Amino acid sequence: MIRLQIVGGGRMGEALLGGLLDARWAEPSELAVVERVADRRAELTRLFPGVVVSGSLMAAEGAVIAVKPGDVADTCRALAEAGAKRVLSIAAGITTASLQKSLGDGIAVVRAMPNTPAVVRAGAAAIAAGSSATEADLDWAASVLEAVGVVVRVSEDKIDAVTGLSGSGPAYVFVMAESMIEAGVLVGLPRDVAEVLAVQTLLGSASLLESSGEAAAALRAQVTSPGGTTAAGLRALESGGFRSAVLDAVAAATERSRELGQD
Repeated sequence: MIRLQIVGGGRMGEALLGGLLDARWAEPSELAVVERVADRRAELTRLFPGVVVSGSLMAAEGAVIAVKPGDVADTCRALAEAGAKRVLSIAAGITTASLQKSLGDGIAVVRAMPNTPAVVRAGAAAIAAGSSATEADLDWAASVLEAVGVVVRVSEDKIDAVTGLSGSGPAYVFVMAESMIEAGVLVGLPRDVAEVLAVQTLLGSASLLESSGEAAAALRAQVTSPGGTTAAGLRALESGGFRSAVLDAVAAATERSRELGQD
């Protein structure tokens, strides 16, 4: 019996499949991925020996919806016809009410907002229960997403804020990385050297923040000597509105998520 079928073999679908296999969440033969594009099916078959790769839905204990938002309603109806009992959706902007309407009664729905670092098993995801989902359904959804990162549980009215912070957040970090690399070049470093230093600085700083147990403000203070180089750099960031720009970015992405959910 197929324990889980992932509907959509794109980057997130592939990431989930690889994470589940690495975590030994299931045997390859207990997992399936449904992908409409023949060339992509061939690639997934090569990448994941033993996994069922198909162009059409099948009977399974659970399903992950990892298709484009415009394809969700048809996917839900097909899952209902295939006898699905439990569904986890990672489709952006699609509410549990919309999912439930297309799926019909008797199917537990959990909505999630993951982010792209799931591709390297370092994702951050939030899950929210639909009206018919139980604590066991949330546990199941969390176990799927924990194969590619960390998972938090929120009420559905917080999902737009999650989208604005961690869903869109990787792009903010990439812009910061781009800017640091360009700055390194501007002050005289070779581009390859600037790139290594910028990327490792971001990676190391995030690891320190995660492992130290200290607040970001405390760690920032520790590296900022009075009248020193870091203080000068931080003053320039504050003068340029860095902190308020980050606040505005998260707020703008949150509001856009709300708008998309109303379309």
